[in-house]
Parts: sequence; C-alpha cells; structure tokens
Amino acid sequence: MALRTALAVLTATAALTACGSSSSSDDLASGDTSSEDRLEVAVGFYPYQFVTERVGGPDVDVTNLTKPGGEPHDLELSPQQVAALSEVDLVVYSRGFQPAVDVAVDQQAADQAFDVLGSVELMAGEHEEEEGEEHEGEEDGDGTDPHVWLDPARLATIAGAVADQLAERAPDRAEDFRARAEALQAELTTLDEEMRTGLASCARTEMVTSHDAFGYLAGAYGLEQVSIAGLSPEDEASPRRLAEVAELAREKQVTTIFFEELVSPKVAESLAREVGAEATVLSPLEGAPESGDYLSAMRENLASLRTALDCA
Repeated sequence: MALRTALAVLTATAALTACGSSSSSDDLASGDTSSEDRLEVAVGFYPYQFVTERVGGPDVDVTNLTKPGGEPHDLELSPQQVAALSEVDLVVYSRGFQPAVDVAVDQQAADQAFDVLGSVELMAGEHEEEEGEEHEGEEDGDGTDPHVWLDPARLATIAGAVADQLAERAPDRAEDFRARAEALQAELTTLDEEMRTGLASCARTEMVTSHDAFGYLAGAYGLEQVSIAGLSPEDEASPRRLAEVAELAREKQVTTIFFEELVSPKVAESLAREVGAEATVLSPLEGAPESGDYLSAMRENLASLRTALDCA
C-alpha cells in the first residue's frame, strides 16, 4: 500500500482514527475487509475525512493530507507525498481550497480525483458580492464560497456522491457504501432539523465572524453573516471594513464576535473590546475537533449561536 506507507512516514503526527485503520487481527475478529481489499482514499481535510470514513466504513483506508492542528489552506506537500498520490484509488478534495492539493492532483491523481464542489450548488462569498470591496491577501479564484460542509444538507448530498465514487471503484460493495451514506444522510437531516428549530426565533440574526466561512450556515438558517475578512483566513480586512463592522455591531447590539480555532483571534478580540462584546470560537470545522466529530462539533456551534443571538 504505497500511499499508506509513504504518508505514514512523512506525516507520522497525522495519525487518523479512521474506520479502516484497524489491524489485521482486528479484521479477522470483526469480519472487516482485509487491508489488501480496502480502497485507499486520500482526503484534503477533515470534513471529507469524516464523510469518507462513515461512508466507506471497513472497506476503505482514509489518509487525511492535513495533519491534526494544521490550517488546511496552508498545507504543503513534499515531493514524496505528491508522488504517493499516484497509488490511491480516490482523492476526495475541494478544488481551489488547498492549492497544494490541486497541484498534486493535477500531477499525479487527475483520474482518481473527486472534487466535492461539483456535486452541490455553490454560492458567492460575502465580499465578492460587494462591489468595489477589496481585501489584502485575498486568494485568487472565481469568488465562489467553498465552505459547503457547514450546511448539513449539502454535506448529505456530498455523502451520496462519495458513495457513488466508491461504488465505481468497488462495485461489489456498492450496496454497502450507499447504505452507509443513507445512514449518515439521516443523521445529517436530524442535525439540520435541530439547527433549523434552534435558530428559528432569535433576538438577532447578525453573526459577526473573523472571516467569510459561514455563508452556507447563515443562508440555511435565516441568519446574516457579517465577516471581518474574506474567504481565506489569511485575508486582512481594510480599516474601512473594520470600521463598518464595528458600526454595525454597535447598531445591532451584537454581543459576540466569532473567531476560528486554527487562526489568530487578535482581530476578533480587538473588535470585541472596541464594541463591548465577547470574542469566542465558532468552528468552521476545517480541522478535526479535539473530541467528538462533525456532528457533535456542529451542535456545539448551534449552542454558541443560540447564546450569541439570544434565541428563544
């Protein structure tokens, strides 16, 4: 298994808790697929690790290219890691989100790659819709927002698409992949209903965030995202933008400025002090949560939003 061997050595700190990572003795005891028969799948970052592990179950070995604690946008791959991608059965990634993965796919895995963004309807980023708005460091691209996984309904669609991709590569296990996808889709539907109910009646609908990562979440549940900076966490807001957000926060009596756990909170904390608000985490789930999984982390986000927006 070339990919597993190469990446295990090169990213030893990125140990996964994948469903398909049990030992041979565990396989025999549990009836899991032997390691020789599993599909090898590489994923760009956490949300697609979560989906692929759940849909693939014991029939896949999943390698997350982004090590724990790493910022996915900043991912760099060694030449050996890039070369190892030629051995995978499938790469699940989001084109335009991680430039290093895009390059590696183009060089070594174009025929094995599945871009999740092709399976769902996309929306524009907040700042791309504001004519004349400019931000330092904004990454090149077509302005579409790649943070689709923060809408559970869209992630459910992606789960079905991943099942189809796995089924193409292992037709004898197609029913298993699709059954697992349906089970995950049911859980995501339940989560979607919880969020819809929990955010249905709030004193405020404005969620002020450090960067433009929560547009899909806001759109799904009738909220308004007010982002300090653009689609990339490395974007720097202009002084004018900071002044605009501060003015809106005061006008709407915003009590919370949200930042994400993988980047510096300094700007969010500074703005919070300026407007008399609290700065706290709202996870974009670009990295694996310290405990639990996507579902539990999104429920933590829901609790944070309900408090910040004073929901009934």
